[in-house]
Amino acid sequence: MIDPASMTRGDWVWCVGWAVASSLYCMTAAARLSATFDEPLYVARGLECWRTDSHRPLLRLGTMPLPADLQTSPLFLRERWSGVTYDPATDVDHLLPLARAMTLLFWLLLLAYGWLAGRDLAGASGGRLAVALLACEPSLLAHASLATTDVAVSAWVLALAYHFRGGRDAAWPRRVVVPAICFAAAVVAKASALAIAPLCLVAIEIERILDSRFRDCRKTQTHPLRRCSGGHGKDTFVRDFVWILAIGLVLVFLFCGSDWDVEPSFVEWAHGLPDTALGRSAVWFAEHLRIFSNAGEGIVRQVRHNLRGHGAFLLGRSYPRAVWYYFPAVMSIKLSEPLLFAPLLALALNRRALGNWAMLCTALLLLYSLTFRVQLGIRMVLPLVVLEVVAVAAALVSLVAAADTTRYHRFLRCVPLVAVAWTAFSAALVWPDPLTYVNRFWGGPVAGYRLVSDSNYDWGQGLKQLRQWVHKRQLEKIDVWYFGTDPMVHEPPFRLLPLHLLPIREPGDVLEHTRGSYLAVGTTLLYGTPMNDAQRAAAEFLRARQPVGRTDTFLIYDFTVARDS
Repeated sequence: MIDPASMTRGDWVWCVGWAVASSLYCMTAAARLSATFDEPLYVARGLECWRTDSHRPLLRLGTMPLPADLQTSPLFLRERWSGVTYDPATDVDHLLPLARAMTLLFWLLLLAYGWLAGRDLAGASGGRLAVALLACEPSLLAHASLATTDVAVSAWVLALAYHFRGGRDAAWPRRVVVPAICFAAAVVAKASALAIAPLCLVAIEIERILDSRFRDCRKTQTHPLRRCSGGHGKDTFVRDFVWILAIGLVLVFLFCGSDWDVEPSFVEWAHGLPDTALGRSAVWFAEHLRIFSNAGEGIVRQVRHNLRGHGAFLLGRSYPRAVWYYFPAVMSIKLSEPLLFAPLLALALNRRALGNWAMLCTALLLLYSLTFRVQLGIRMVLPLVVLEVVAVAAALVSLVAAADTTRYHRFLRCVPLVAVAWTAFSAALVWPDPLTYVNRFWGGPVAGYRLVSDSNYDWGQGLKQLRQWVHKRQLEKIDVWYFGTDPMVHEPPFRLLPLHLLPIREPGDVLEHTRGSYLAVGTTLLYGTPMNDAQRAAAEFLRARQPVGRTDTFLIYDFTVARDS
């Protein structure tokens, strides 16, 4: 366990500098992005929770409340002070900047634990490199710029991993209570932490036992898989694991609270049972079980959502169901080049450099991602990305330290600096819309929409940029077909044209609705997973035409001149 008080002045300057620079990046990017698909709903339900003193509005979505609570708290306080009630349906453009700014608190927490974890693994240099790489990684910056949940859960999963690893040989409060609090915070940030966090604990314990065995074996000069013990505390893992999860879940239920009401869907289900003694008992039980809404409802709804799954769009192809290799492929597309190249370098020169708990967590979570049925973007595995950044930072520092007497020393000393500069340059190039980042191995952001969609590229955040395009060309109006929920789309010069909701079966049907105007089409609707036959037909027709312009997330077509096809 690292004591923050041990930070030198250089550490403080380095960490604060990267925190400030990355926060400025996020704030300036956020100001140029319109609302993403999820943000208006999160803001509306978060405010409703504050107004009603209940988490029911969020839990019924399957959304855990911590991020929305924090992001909308200043909005609610401003309502109370001013006496003006905001309408999220019309005021999102005014509410969103402050909500997004609150996400930076989670971002700073993530950077702080990145420094602590990196320093724990590879000393002061490991902490500094971890902070720099985290602060530059485009996919992390993208979600740190938004009022969503993914950076929050990533920060708390990293905090849990750090405290659990550092407290394995400590007294019960540090060994169990602190990790339990972190686990609870991760779950109330996002329900997916219920699966991700325990896997991290298992991976960390495996690494600790293996590390202890190898150290003991080096002392006794025996084979590591034979007569070596696993170190102190191995017999307490299962007990500690259960206590951490149990205490954490109690805290989750306490945080989310309850309305002490019945659940209408449960009552309806019970009334549908046959009129037997068992059925009547179920009806009585449903009508008197006044414990809803609570954290369990949000968790169950999210589990149901995950079991149902989604279609997926990857590498230019739509899939009706989830595909097992989605997340490994998406990570190869969305992660920066140094983050992909560094593990290969370590494997080639010194495999032991990768032997740390953060890398083992990354490997186990990547393996687990093969079972995910909701494949909506790299944000679904953002904690994995954070852990990989920390693991890579420690590996690069270990490579440099181990190569002091080799011919590769001068080359390897430059690698961390090159990695940071390369990642920072990539993030700068993709500003102000880092959601569209695609690494150069896959051709860069320009044509990334042909590879990935949804929150990997076009999450509805491009209306402000489209408005600038329209004003620059002095157009009076433009039709918009896009993947988003920002109320701005109903304001001039936009006219919302939801082609996927219109009776479109052939090309002539598209022309009937678009003739005489410009049409801006979001890339997710053009190349993403089709929701219905109308979207499929319209997308096929438009992909066969040549756009006359584009923004980061919109392709623009000219239908002002009548054409037959």
